[in-house]
Amino acid sequence: MTPLTLTAGPKGGRRTAWVPTLVLLLGALYCLIPIAWVVVAATKDRSELFSTFTFAPGSGFFRNLSDLTAYRDGIFWRWMANSAFYAGLGALLSAAVSAAGGYALGRFAFRGREAVFKMILAGVLVPSIVLAVPQYLLLSKLGMADSYLAMLLPSILSPYGVYLVRIYAAASVPAELMEAARMDGASEWRIFSRIAVPMMMPGLITVFLFQFVGIWNNFLLPYVMLADDEKFPITLGLYTLLAQGASQPALYTLVITGCLLAVLPLIGLFLVIQRFWSLDLLSGSVKA
Repeated sequence: MTPLTLTAGPKGGRRTAWVPTLVLLLGALYCLIPIAWVVVAATKDRSELFSTFTFAPGSGFFRNLSDLTAYRDGIFWRWMANSAFYAGLGALLSAAVSAAGGYALGRFAFRGREAVFKMILAGVLVPSIVLAVPQYLLLSKLGMADSYLAMLLPSILSPYGVYLVRIYAAASVPAELMEAARMDGASEWRIFSRIAVPMMMPGLITVFLFQFVGIWNNFLLPYVMLADDEKFPITLGLYTLLAQGASQPALYTLVITGCLLAVLPLIGLFLVIQRFWSLDLLSGSVKA
């Protein structure tokens, strides 16, 4: 095994890769500056928003929060609850379907398996925006438009989730372990639920996170499917507020405060799931 060598500079010190570091710093600034602006702008009241320096904090955050809560009897929190329902249940069902489909494609040999897998790969390449109108027409024929099911059903099947779990199952669930379980009399469901799912858990958590973020940030699907603003998710609700802001500029502060609050659940979810990622990967390495 070749030992690792460090490139020394003119005076014997380690040479720093300035170009990649600079590129990463610029990328971080590009991502963080809009977030910093939202955080600062959410602290400004109506008079400060357009009259003070961009990154100068204001004194109206709690007033903005109170006005946002009072707007239309607290409909903003209804939108947040709807988003949590759509994203949480949709991501959970999608992870379950991806687990079953990916496990079957990765660990079982059957006629047509490769054809099914190629169709799933083709589904990964199709943008979700292309499917929004056909999904609306189909669900409208079934009488499900403008309902909670209209938001949940299109979110259950994730071609990328099935593809990811298929790759993960093939790599993390040993065929020898499955054969040993069968010899001990375990059913296929028991092997899947008690052996395969725990071993695939890091991959399933990844699918859950991707789906949760995708559903939470989805705008086009609820825009096409929903007409009742009581069923709106946070993305569509804030859009309606922003559209009304053209005639009522006072609503801009509510929109910005709502954007800040809408980001917080995603940050919290990522921090919590990151802990489970570390625990699952560590436990897997210990068992190995």
